[in-house]
Amino acid sequence: MQITDCSAYEILQKERIEDVHADGYLLRHKKSGARVMLLANQDENKVFNIIFRTPPADSTGVAHILEHSVLCGSREFPLKDPFVELVKGSLNTFLNAMTYPDKTMYPVASCNDQDFKNLMHVYMDAVFYPNIYEKEEIFRQEGWHYQLEQVDDPLKYNGVVYNEMKGAFSSSEEVLEREIFNVLFPDTPYGVESGGDPKCIPDLTYENFLAFHGKYYHPSNSYIFLYGNMDMAERLEWMDKEYLSKFDKITVDSQIAKQKPFEKPVEHKIFYPVGENDSEKENTYLTYSMVVGDGLDVKRCTAFEVLDYVLLSAPGAPLRQALLDAGIGKDVDGGYNDGIYQPFFTVEVKSAEEKDKEKFLQVIRETLEKLVKEGIDQKAIAAGINYLEFRFRESDYGSYPRGLMYSIDVCESWLYDDNKPFVHLEKLKAFDELKKEAGEGLFEQLIQETMLDNPHSAVVLGMPKKGLTTEEEKKTEEKLAAYKASLSREQLEKLVEKTRKLKEFQDSEDSAEAKAKIPMLKRSDIGKEALKIHNTPHHVTGNTVLHHNLDTNGITYLTLLFDTKQVPDELISYMGILKSVLGYVDTAHFTYGELFHEINAQSGGISCGLQVFQGKDQKDDCIRMFGVKTKYLVQNRPVIMSMA
Repeated sequence: MQITDCSAYEILQKERIEDVHADGYLLRHKKSGARVMLLANQDENKVFNIIFRTPPADSTGVAHILEHSVLCGSREFPLKDPFVELVKGSLNTFLNAMTYPDKTMYPVASCNDQDFKNLMHVYMDAVFYPNIYEKEEIFRQEGWHYQLEQVDDPLKYNGVVYNEMKGAFSSSEEVLEREIFNVLFPDTPYGVESGGDPKCIPDLTYENFLAFHGKYYHPSNSYIFLYGNMDMAERLEWMDKEYLSKFDKITVDSQIAKQKPFEKPVEHKIFYPVGENDSEKENTYLTYSMVVGDGLDVKRCTAFEVLDYVLLSAPGAPLRQALLDAGIGKDVDGGYNDGIYQPFFTVEVKSAEEKDKEKFLQVIRETLEKLVKEGIDQKAIAAGINYLEFRFRESDYGSYPRGLMYSIDVCESWLYDDNKPFVHLEKLKAFDELKKEAGEGLFEQLIQETMLDNPHSAVVLGMPKKGLTTEEEKKTEEKLAAYKASLSREQLEKLVEKTRKLKEFQDSEDSAEAKAKIPMLKRSDIGKEALKIHNTPHHVTGNTVLHHNLDTNGITYLTLLFDTKQVPDELISYMGILKSVLGYVDTAHFTYGELFHEINAQSGGISCGLQVFQGKDQKDDCIRMFGVKTKYLVQNRPVIMSMA
């Protein structure tokens, strides 16, 4: 069966996405209205992600609590925590859930076909048929509850998300980041705390919690993503038969609205807690943030990633260096913040004083004005573009599957415009255009428009305050004490009984019958063949060259190994120092900063290291090698080889 044979779906778009070597399909399930994206390619690390737009109306953390709660058992898998059992018989490469300011994701990944199907089944059942409607204890456990073990005990709040967010709100940087976000977008869902403010979480009722699920966790509000080497048609048919066909299309009001631009910049101060032994002096955060467009303009988004590199991240970056040279604070941070409808750019100084605010803003303005007038270092721009192009081409996210990151990337446009699902997977054209327009004043123009002349901006100060944690805890204790005093003896005994029943629920064991419902891999489901990578040896001017013919998306990886057998044992330790400083000090032709840009403009980086191999003939012997690694685009080969 082909994708075109799946009559339950309407194919809206189909295109070859060469940038990520995949065939892209955008479909709509006819009966339920579910949006479906397919990225079919040869990647064995298959990914499924079901995403819901979940814009919060307040800071009770309902979206976050729901993300925890739907994973606590469902119609077909009625365990308290089915995922604990699931991972015992799974070869998953990713298994989690994430709450964002405007969406909630449930992604899984596996290289094993049967395992992937098992994971999809458990996750689809979890989001559409969770046990939250039958077991209020799930809400009380994962969200919040009154804890009272004895009538005469002090009343307390407890709950997984409540305690998690108490910890998050004790972090100065997390508090500041949230405040910037809320201040820039006060009239949108971004103006509240999607994770939950501990002061507001106890305002969430069980009824409103269920209503949030009933409204947003419907296929009509879902974005389903499938990626990798699989039978896509079979998966589409399975989703239709087992889940999507059980729902009728409805209208869900979950569209994310844009914040109306400010008429003038705003200023805001917040306090964050510090310990009694910490100093309040030189412990203020100074930040300046501005909204720079929307996530649908890929070239503009990429340009601001380049400006992040050029202005703040690279060694000797002019804005960062100017703030440090001015003696404002002890460190400079910030950068481009995306993943939402309206990305923003932040400049932040740590360990400063409140009185430095005007100087902080003056240095930023003067530095940016100078860059606009005199022009940005073109080599720095080229290095930034090249660095980002390498990251995009490689799509190397460490332990995170490539398809998972693609599913997050597509949401930067798909979530806000159904007609632009793939744009963040097609960035090579943007890189080419930025290379061309860099010398035509594009980046200077962006600085002028969005960083110098932009009224939609905010200055937020994060200031230390001793005793703030104690003060907040006292307010909470007084609130709980007042509430307890308002209750009758009978009501207090009911709270004690609820506390006891919740503990019983948490301590109870799942039945053998329930555990048996969790799908497990069998030995027959696991292949026995290991991945084989062949290399071809060549001999060039007396040296052996090993060539691996792999699809690397236009990137050549080069490793040079130098035999160190002539280096005396007593000098081997100095090779560790040598590999650490090569590329990070001035050279005969470049300063350190110039060399950094030169390397990033012509390659994907150069690194050095010591490598030890077992001797081929004498097993107790070893071969010590000094390695130099680099990677470059095919068109940059002559430059790289001349640098080597």
